Amino acid sequence: MRSWLKPYVTSALIAGALDITYAIVFSYWRAGVRPFRILHSVASGLLGRAAYDGGAPVAALGLALHFLIAFIITAIYFGAASRQAWLTRRPLVTGALYGLVVYGVMNLVVIPLSAIGQRPHPATITLVTGILVHMFFIGVPIAFGARRAFGGVTAGRVGTVR
Repeated sequence: MRSWLKPYVTSALIAGALDITYAIVFSYWRAGVRPFRILHSVASGLLGRAAYDGGAPVAALGLALHFLIAFIITAIYFGAASRQAWLTRRPLVTGALYGLVVYGVMNLVVIPLSAIGQRPHPATITLVTGILVHMFFIGVPIAFGARRAFGGVTAGRVGTVR
């Protein structure tokens, strides 16, 4: 049986890197927001508004928290995919749907319950790009990693464990 650890770590790192890269590039392009401010905003989920007064250590905390979340959401999908072979059959579809679920949980549950609290409704471009990024930059890489770890197409059979 193929080990799931390497695909798990790789998927979490790819999803986390693509997500934070999008956040930094999009925020700078749209509003001139500096990368440290984005990382401080992640840390504000734990520290509240005080995070914005922090320097490099708080930005590093924000980056660490961001990747912790990426590893957690990857673990959830991998846990489900290890028991439900259908999650590895069509990773583009199941990953995109998982990314949509992740977007909803993060924005409707996690962030409102964090020290950030409720946020105003985002601008349309932010909403649309955020959903698409969660679907295709987060969910899909995670689903392809799970397929590599737990199943896929081998010898004409779908969903077999390798």
